[in-house]
This record gives sequence, C-alpha cells and structure tokens, in this order.
Amino acid sequence: MNQINAHCYYFHSAVNIGYVHNGEEGMIIDAGIDKSAIKKVIKGLKEHSLPITHLFITHAHADHYGGAQYLQENFDVRTIAPKFEAAILENPSLEPLYLFGGNDPLDELRNKFLEGPPVRIDDQVREGSFTFGTFELETYLLPGHSYHQLAVKVFDVLYAADSYFEAAQLEKHKIPYITDAALTIESLERLKEIPSDGAVPGHGEYETDFKTTVQKNIDYHVVLLTWLENYIGEHPNGVSHENIIAAMCDSFGVENNQLGQWLLYRTAVTAYLIGAVKEETINYAIEGNRWVFKTL
Repeated sequence: MNQINAHCYYFHSAVNIGYVHNGEEGMIIDAGIDKSAIKKVIKGLKEHSLPITHLFITHAHADHYGGAQYLQENFDVRTIAPKFEAAILENPSLEPLYLFGGNDPLDELRNKFLEGPPVRIDDQVREGSFTFGTFELETYLLPGHSYHQLAVKVFDVLYAADSYFEAAQLEKHKIPYITDAALTIESLERLKEIPSDGAVPGHGEYETDFKTTVQKNIDYHVVLLTWLENYIGEHPNGVSHENIIAAMCDSFGVENNQLGQWLLYRTAVTAYLIGAVKEETINYAIEGNRWVFKTL
C-alpha cells in the first residue's frame, strides 16, 4: 500500500489497484484479477481503518475487474464504470466471445484471465466531470487498449489505467496488447497534456514525471509500426494476415503455446495493421480467400 498524497494511494502488484480516501468515504479504482487480489486490498485498508464505499472500474479487462464481484458481495459499494465497458462487465462472456471472432468460445477460453465474474454497475459515465459522494472526478477517454477506457483524475492524481505501460512491461510483453495503434498513440499524446501531480499506470509504479514514460510508449509503438511496414514492403505481392502475425511474433521473440495467448497477440498485431492502414502506409484486400496486406 503506497501513499501518494493525503488522499490517494495505490496497491502495487502485477495489476495495480488504486484507492482514494476522503472523510468517511473510500473509493477503490479497479479490483484486480480475482478475489484473492481484492482480499489483500481489503485487509490492508482494514488495518488502516479506511472505509470502502465506492468502486471505479476503468475498463472491462478481466485483470482489472475480476475481484469486483467479491467486493460487492461483502461491501455496500456504489460501482462506476465507463459506458460501453459496462456492457462487458455485466456480461463478461463477451470478452472471450469477441477475442474468438464471434464464435462460441471453446472451454479453454473461459478462464479468469479472459472472463471475470459479472459485475453490477450502478453508474455509467463518459468523459467529463462527475461527483460521487464527496469525490470530484475528472475522467478522460483514452481508447486504444480498450474501446471506452477511462482514466480518472482525483485529488490531482491520474489513475491512468492501461493507457500506457511501465517500460519494463513493454519489454516483457514485446508486443503490447492494444486494439488500435493509431488510437493508442493519439491517447498517449493526449496523456502528455493532462495536468496532474503524477500518474499510476495499470501496470507499473507511480511517477511524477510519467510523461517521460508515456513518450517511451509512443517510441515503442513507432518501432513496431515501422517493423510492420518494412516487413510488408518486402512482399510486393502482399502477405496474409496469419503470416504477418507469425512473422511479427517470431521477430520479437513471442512464443504462443495456448489458444487464449495467441488470440491476444493476434489482436495486438492486428492493432498495428489497423494503425498503418489509418496512416495510409499500407492497404488490404481479400485475395484467394485470404486477408492480404500490401504497401501503397
């Protein structure tokens, strides 16, 4: 449990969980991957006699909401989430469903990493200013990692969700999970303009000079985009979607041995293809019943 200022804390782990205290109210920001994660947070707050009255979920990925149901079962918490993401939080089977391309997910995809327990959402919010109890929140729409991901600023601390990653996380995952490289970079550029005393990423440590890390994220995504454009340029007759996925994973040292893992990387590689299409450096066609990409 790390204290940032008089009101703001975060529990540093593989997935960070934020906490904000104001008088008799306490807001948890994200809920970890499962009940064991949130139980550790609850224990820490009880040890410091801190209240739990609100829960804010930044986006509907299982590692950020898996402990929410347990929290709701044991505390009277008002739960807030972004519009659209709320639909997945209330119907979490949608996540393996969309990762699997709309087909009914195989049993091995129905696991806590891709599908958390359903969550009751009391308030759906968009970008803007909101007051919940004694908490005054500013939310910022930062898509690219998830469709309607919201970062939340409270008491001048930005809980940035997965809008950016600690540099070590980028190296660890090699091809970070995003859904649209163009939107991701737009969100990163916007992050640098949000005034705050510092930021807590979903994965990594609190930094006052977080904008340096944000720029490292931008630079990393540009490297991946450049690799992709160069690779496609080496194939003047075009290269298929599946071959691009394999080549990019091989080039960056990604080893996939499980279907769920491969589906996540398929989405990530496709996100860079989408970004390059939007930048108009490549285009695509359906040829021979394959999705083929070529340079312009």
